[in-house]
Amino acid sequence: MTPATNPGATFMARLLRHKWVRTKLCSATHHRTIGFGYLAISLIAVIVGAILSLIMRLHLAWPAWKLPLHGPILPEEYLALVAMHGTLMLFFVLTVAPQSGFGNLILPAQLGARHMAFPRLNAAGLYLTAIALLVLLTAFFVPGGAPIGGWTAYPPLSATPLAGPGQGFGMDLWLASIALFAIATALNAINTLTTITNLRCEGLTWERLPLTVWGWFTAALLSILAFSVLLAALLLLFCDRHLHSGFFLPAQDLISGVLLQHRGDGSPLLWLHLFWFFGHPEVYIAILPGMGLTSMVIANFSRRRVFAYRLMIATTLLIGFLGIIVWGHHMFVAGLNPFAGTAFSISTIAIAIPAAAKVFSWLATTWGSRPRLTTPMLFALGFVSLFITGGITGPILAQPILDEYLHNTFFVVAHFHLIMAMAGVFGLFCATYYWAPLLFHRTLSEPLGKFHFWTTILGAYSTFLPMHFTGLAAEPRHYSQLTAQFNGIATPSATLLQSTLPLQRHITASAIFLLCAQLPFFLNLLLAWRRPATDPANTNPWHATTMEWAPNALNPHPSDQSPIVYRGPSHYTDSGTEFYPQWSDVNTFNTEAE
Repeated sequence: MTPATNPGATFMARLLRHKWVRTKLCSATHHRTIGFGYLAISLIAVIVGAILSLIMRLHLAWPAWKLPLHGPILPEEYLALVAMHGTLMLFFVLTVAPQSGFGNLILPAQLGARHMAFPRLNAAGLYLTAIALLVLLTAFFVPGGAPIGGWTAYPPLSATPLAGPGQGFGMDLWLASIALFAIATALNAINTLTTITNLRCEGLTWERLPLTVWGWFTAALLSILAFSVLLAALLLLFCDRHLHSGFFLPAQDLISGVLLQHRGDGSPLLWLHLFWFFGHPEVYIAILPGMGLTSMVIANFSRRRVFAYRLMIATTLLIGFLGIIVWGHHMFVAGLNPFAGTAFSISTIAIAIPAAAKVFSWLATTWGSRPRLTTPMLFALGFVSLFITGGITGPILAQPILDEYLHNTFFVVAHFHLIMAMAGVFGLFCATYYWAPLLFHRTLSEPLGKFHFWTTILGAYSTFLPMHFTGLAAEPRHYSQLTAQFNGIATPSATLLQSTLPLQRHITASAIFLLCAQLPFFLNLLLAWRRPATDPANTNPWHATTMEWAPNALNPHPSDQSPIVYRGPSHYTDSGTEFYPQWSDVNTFNTEAE
């Protein structure tokens, strides 16, 4: 079919010739445009991921429930929901939004730079991420549907279409999507590191960098290492699937009654080592920017300097380093050498030391002060609360003898949803409310914001705390139905897990409440957008001290002189009534009247 007779080709040709597409989209290299593009990708991913999680929860609570226009949810369909929900949330929300989205929007201004180091490379990363999301969502509509191997894609079941529906073309699309995403994330990390290293303005030494910058810097270092290894693992798995290699497959394998012969004698354990070398640093890629922002927001609204500032820099780097070497605690039940298990257990517990130091710094910064409990401050404190609550269960899962029982149960789901998912999301909300005057030239409504915070934190704890109890009852995380029967007789597992069904229904109701609690946030954005914009040159409602709040920092005029930094961030008097911006050497601002 020629382009002249192909309506799709004709439409695409007209679209690409459109002036707005050529000037604003295809040629967009400005870091703010790219940052908003990343946030748009995350918004699409979080909406789809939230819908998938809602369907999962309804099915777990009421297995006979029929999805409208679809019918009953089959076990393989439930597993596809789990795989796609985890992939969307972990990659396209918790990685993209804090690191690529807000990093592009705020990082150059915090450094006193006019742009990112490699604008074209920056744009390429955005387009690759958008294509990766499109490829992933396409998996729902191909024969066999989306992959059912979870976001971890463990072989040998991920290495052959015989493993079930979705493990054919759907699994190939998953591999292609995550490979594109890994390349895009590595490009963004290179750009971030180069920008921080080379484009800092005069006077902005390493010790004067805001902790948000240190969070982005450490997360970028982890991204290059982790996603490079993940990309290699994906290529090897693709070879096992289509080139008959045997990197992750034994010489013989019986799957769905079919005996498979493979070249060589590989091992699925190799995939576990490669994948979790990526998987555990990914936790810190998601939350390290939130840790940095939490430190700065708490200091700002407490009118205090960050307690033990140099120590906080060191703990950020130490968390990044330890996060690389603890991947083996995901493999305690995989047949690790006991001595290796002991080493990974010790290193996992050791990471609690710098994490605890951060918590003590946050508490010491606010101690004895009278903090302003604005919406950004509330979400920062919520981040601290969720980080502590989720982190408490970390040392429990770091014990091999306890992990043998709790591994792959809902206890683990509760742990990582609190410490990574919800803490990460609270960091994103904190960033949105805090930087809204810069990004939108409007301050979001405080009453709506506080209502959003209290309903969200209530929903978060009500949803994920009870999962610890279902996990202690040994409920596996990938069971699609708790009331399964065989020939009309309840199976032993169903009899055991029937007692957790009331808790699952409570969790489902809480999850629905948590989703509804996000409506005030979108209403707040809509109402703010309809209000008149403030003067971007005089926007600093929080009396913040870091460089992004300098006049016209986000939109510097070409004739403006490069800024000069005179002091570190969060520089306040002991009384907290005066603050000293990084960009000013003589002016002070008295906030006592407020």
